[in-house]
Amino acid sequence: MSTRGTVTAFSPFDARADAEALRKAMKGMGTDEDTILKILTSRNNAQRQEIASAFKTLFGRDLVDDLKSELTGKFETLMVSLMRPTYIFDAHALKHAIKGAGTNEKVLTEILASRTPAEVRNIKQVYLQEYEANLEDKITGETSGYFQRMLVVLLQANRDPDGRVDEGLVEQDAQVLFRAGELKWGTDEEKFITILGTRSVSHLRRVFDKYMTISGFQIEETIDRETSGDLEKLLLAVVKCIRSVPAYFAETLYYSMKGAGTDDDTLIRVMVSRSEIDLLDIRQEFRKNFAKSLHQMIQKDTSGDYRKALLLLCGGDDE
Repeated sequence: MSTRGTVTAFSPFDARADAEALRKAMKGMGTDEDTILKILTSRNNAQRQEIASAFKTLFGRDLVDDLKSELTGKFETLMVSLMRPTYIFDAHALKHAIKGAGTNEKVLTEILASRTPAEVRNIKQVYLQEYEANLEDKITGETSGYFQRMLVVLLQANRDPDGRVDEGLVEQDAQVLFRAGELKWGTDEEKFITILGTRSVSHLRRVFDKYMTISGFQIEETIDRETSGDLEKLLLAVVKCIRSVPAYFAETLYYSMKGAGTDDDTLIRVMVSRSEIDLLDIRQEFRKNFAKSLHQMIQKDTSGDYRKALLLLCGGDDE
């Protein structure tokens, strides 16, 4: 698999040596955070799982439990996130987004708007296996209205595959969206949901161009004007991901750090989940769209071991 990630398999890799170094870093008085963060950010997820297994073999101890008891705060959250097996990462994030008081719509939106149909099918399967619950039922139980309907459409993971684009259908969809939004008193949300939730990526990119020609507006401007709340955020996220997933994540990272306070949960989730997929592309989009590098913004916005680890995950500085 060709990767545009910043984290790749480390070579020469020795799981036992890493496990021993981590045990030494956490044994006795004080903790050697530097060793921990250097090892965990420079090994890929598959290698981290091997280290955890070697750790248990050698010491009869659980590496994640040890990290939790030795580390604290955001740094702990980041290290524990790096240890979470890739296959369960999204299902785990969704489970925590819909558990307890209040639903974290931001997480539902980010994951379901940005993952491919194959990834969504996999998430549903893992959710069922690991949590013995149906993800769609859980989500519909916690959401409502058109926001819920759009999430359900995305959960079906039935977006048309990319193929030859039919210009006649492109024109038709653009007209339908124009009539459903700008030309109508009130908005026909269902048309937006069906078209944005089921057409292929290449088709929708053409629809957005055609929409601009017909209406004089970017589709984002219309969604912004015609819808609101969670539905608006979800439709915008879907449109942005159709245009460019790396650009969507660059913007997500930017707003997680912009202004007062940092949304560390989002920062950690995106940095960890994209580190082996497209973080290099995200960095490129970040530099292009925000006139500074991702590296510079993390540097400015975070501190301590947490910052050190994030910068190592980020990789280079795109001056």
